[in-house]
Amino acid sequence: MKNFKYIFLIIGISLASCSDLIEQPVGLLSPEGFFQSPADIQTAIDGAMTHAINEKFWGRKLSIALMLRSDMVNLQSTQTRRVEHNDFTTLATNGMITEFWLKTYQGIAGANLAIAGAEDVDVSEDLKNPVTAQAYFIRAFYYFHLVRQFGAVPYLDAPVTDAEAAGAISRTSADQVYMNIISDLEFAKTWLPDTQSSRAIPAKSAASAYLALVYLTMGEYQNAFNEAKEIIDNAGTYDLALDPNFQNLFDANAIDASKEPIFALDYNNFEAPNNAYDQIAPMTGIRGDDRNEGGGWSVAVPTLAVYETWDAGDYRRAVSLDEEASINGNVEPYTNFTISGHIHAADQPYIAKYTRFPGTFARGNARATSHNYSMMRYAEVLLIAAEAAVEIGDNASATDYINQVRARARMGGDTQTGAGTPVTVPPSAVPADITGTVTVNDVLEERRLELAFECKRWYDIARRKIGAEVFSASGLEGAKPSFTDDDYLMPLPADEIERNPNITQNPGY
Repeated sequence: MKNFKYIFLIIGISLASCSDLIEQPVGLLSPEGFFQSPADIQTAIDGAMTHAINEKFWGRKLSIALMLRSDMVNLQSTQTRRVEHNDFTTLATNGMITEFWLKTYQGIAGANLAIAGAEDVDVSEDLKNPVTAQAYFIRAFYYFHLVRQFGAVPYLDAPVTDAEAAGAISRTSADQVYMNIISDLEFAKTWLPDTQSSRAIPAKSAASAYLALVYLTMGEYQNAFNEAKEIIDNAGTYDLALDPNFQNLFDANAIDASKEPIFALDYNNFEAPNNAYDQIAPMTGIRGDDRNEGGGWSVAVPTLAVYETWDAGDYRRAVSLDEEASINGNVEPYTNFTISGHIHAADQPYIAKYTRFPGTFARGNARATSHNYSMMRYAEVLLIAAEAAVEIGDNASATDYINQVRARARMGGDTQTGAGTPVTVPPSAVPADITGTVTVNDVLEERRLELAFECKRWYDIARRKIGAEVFSASGLEGAKPSFTDDDYLMPLPADEIERNPNITQNPGY
């Protein structure tokens, strides 16, 4: 019997609610017969979204790959597939890529199923389109990750009924994939409501914010500015605002009350077999740390230069990095973190955003946290608008939007030391308001600090083609001699190319 093992032949879909997600594979749902009401459409959408919180997507594989490919996170372990991302020696057989590639297409399959099934639901558009719009949004969300990682990719916009034909599909150009993403987001923006009961359910602002980022990535700066400004001008309608305390954005116990997230992946009470849950906290945590029932695994760790070049008066540094830890009952400075004795431990500050307040559900090492990961938040919309404003010559807007972000950073707030001691950081004069002519580099630097370790930096490096600069000897991680322009795209999985000769490989692999 011929074995069809294509990305397109999805044999299961995960059904869950949008909050408290739990994967329950139930086999292939056919659009015929299953879809009778908007609730059935929602069921398929929830399954499509569940793939994003899997360990193979944001729970570890994709998120950590994006961190390692940036200039802010170094690798402490020796696992080959991680070394390849960190050092830009990535092979087409890389185990991280093969897993998040497949998981992304499974999410797309779920979205396609919901969209196709909606056609069979015999109710008015006013009733079903606001639900179906979520499927268009999540399909765009997945494809936006794919096109930035791989460029041209196989594009599927309907459930697969002929595996043989699907197995012969070729790559769709990146330009066309972007056009399809824009079309999906425009549909979502038209039909999604202004607000939702959870930030894990996309609202109109999520579609518009992603349109802004897509246009920014494409270099269509006026469109990017228009989309971002629309959100800013209607922040009250969309119930959006900068959170007064930057720490709240990374506190699993506080994030649900924040108005800053626009679209989030919600890990609250989510646990699945085979480690298919959130593992970012242990991956970035300090070895031997007394917190979180065993500390972290010391895998993805910033270099000392990231800490030393960040102004100490910037509250965001205190929130983003742990300068001390309690190890074996003793408070140790980062210069003595290797006292744990583990080969992967490093004497440098560690990422604190995910280990400090993982929530009540967190298991040992802070696995399976209650974190809501902001895929898009209001501060990023302000910075998208600022960058686009620079490009269209609107210095006044660029200055205004950057300074709104900086003003929040100066407010300080309640946080915690790396040793677990509560502390209140008072307001500061740092970072000062920006004055004069704002440049693209000014905005990129603000994004680097504001969005540090949130898996945004690599995409910024790639879209702005600044790899030769940031991976030089003067970069935060020092020289990465293997980096070339070919590395702005990852290799397509070798087994996909082996199964389908119509899929070609990216240059350099």
